[in-house]
Amino acid sequence: MPILLSLAAFVMTLLGGLVADRIGARRHLVLGFAAGVMLGVVAFDLLPEALALEPLHLHGVPLPMLTFALAFLGIHIVERSMGMHDTHETDYATHRHARAGVGLTAGSALVIHSFLDGAAIGAAYQTGTSLAVAVAIGVIAHDFTDGFNTYTVTSLYGNARRRALTLLTLDALAPIAGATLTLLLPIPDTILGAYLGLFAGFLLYLATSDILPEAHTPRRATGWTLTATVLGTLFMWGVIGLTD
Repeated sequence: MPILLSLAAFVMTLLGGLVADRIGARRHLVLGFAAGVMLGVVAFDLLPEALALEPLHLHGVPLPMLTFALAFLGIHIVERSMGMHDTHETDYATHRHARAGVGLTAGSALVIHSFLDGAAIGAAYQTGTSLAVAVAIGVIAHDFTDGFNTYTVTSLYGNARRRALTLLTLDALAPIAGATLTLLLPIPDTILGAYLGLFAGFLLYLATSDILPEAHTPRRATGWTLTATVLGTLFMWGVIGLTD
């Protein structure tokens, strides 16, 4: 049963990435919508889920919130030290490889998140079939946006289409692997909560520092991009609300 449910997540993830691949000239709308979706995932899904796991507190602060801040500051320090946002057209090639590495890291983090989505289905199945189906509905509903974001974030940083499609394929396969492995080895809540906080900080930084500025370059239609961002956030609110 968990494997069958995760196959539906596989299909939705691929579909989301292929939609992102076909948008083309409306890239600024894709980026704006993706940023809104990422904000919604952080605010309505990742952080609430992490805090609901009764996480360990360190010096009065829940561990997921500490890893959230750690990820946000960590990626900021890495990007500042490499001067990724200070480049001009004449020296862009110097930093192209570093930027591509960030894109691959971001895409890989999304793959890990999809793996944990599958793990959640497998863990729920250990409690009961009905709970596994409920969890799977939530996973399937937002796996479209996972695939969408995996392709968008990876390609945004200058990676070739082939690399973006490779990570998209891995992202689609990850829920199946997670569901299979969790049937044999459950994930402790403390580790899961810390990871969710870490991923939330990473995702929020990418949305606010990289994707939104790229979407609002001078050549873009700012009004429509803002609308796409708001719609992306509202979309995730609706998805989470319907599957909670």
